[in-house]
Amino acid sequence: MNFKQLTYFIAVAEELHFGRAAERLDMAQPPLSRQIKQIEEELGAILFNRGRSAISLTQAGERLLARGKSILAQLEDTKLEVRRLGQGAEGRLRIGFVGSATFGIMPNIIKSYRANYPEVNLSLIPMNNAQLHRALISRELDVVFARPALQDPEFLTRELLEEKLILALPDVVDTGGRSVAKLERLMTHNLILYPEYPRPSYADFVLKAIEDAGFKAPLRIWCMDLQTALGLVAVGEGVCIVPESVSNAPRKGMKFLKIEPEIARTALSLNYRLDEQGVHVQNFVKLAQKVARKVI
Repeated sequence: MNFKQLTYFIAVAEELHFGRAAERLDMAQPPLSRQIKQIEEELGAILFNRGRSAISLTQAGERLLARGKSILAQLEDTKLEVRRLGQGAEGRLRIGFVGSATFGIMPNIIKSYRANYPEVNLSLIPMNNAQLHRALISRELDVVFARPALQDPEFLTRELLEEKLILALPDVVDTGGRSVAKLERLMTHNLILYPEYPRPSYADFVLKAIEDAGFKAPLRIWCMDLQTALGLVAVGEGVCIVPESVSNAPRKGMKFLKIEPEIARTALSLNYRLDEQGVHVQNFVKLAQKVARKVI
């Protein structure tokens, strides 16, 4: 017995009349009667008491009607769930991100995605670039916010927003009311860099930017992440070169200055696998680019 035959049986069982059931199914009565007879022969059970003027369900027919309705309801539910998953309306999305992404447009992207796809379960996992790279290769993550962009022939990268590099320094440092820091003066402070490992990383990007500007980094203090670096700045251990968006969240014990001349720019990028066909990732990338265009 297939699903089509089950719908034939249910129509007859609900109408208790072969003619009305045939009309409901948009088919002739004789082939419908043959289908019901075939089902009874296959199951080895009489499903209808056939009288001269009326038919009624046998106990076997009553049981098949109850189970049949349940089966078809489950089938419809399954089709709906699969369709919603295919459209990206349900399911899960595993997102990795570098710490500095939380200061920029990433929160707006997440809020927008949640508003548009409330039934998708989001997992948000902070990592450094090297960890993000490994997790994307091993498919432990679906999409990642990285800085700088991940370099791999298996990845697609979408740049979201380019930012200037600025200086985070202790608020006890006398800047004479200036909003700009000369690069040569930075070299008189300890430079706090992150992450210490694995490398290459954002730290190497900063070091190269300084060297390209014709300077050598002073005494270096290494730490593992941006939050730790900002904490060290706040207690007066040194200065740190960070993306401009970090200044969007003022922190006690520190202030931010523009660097003059500008040494480099850094871009927050969205990275995902080249062979990723999942609609959840595609929807997320499109929405992220839309949010980024509004910011720009």
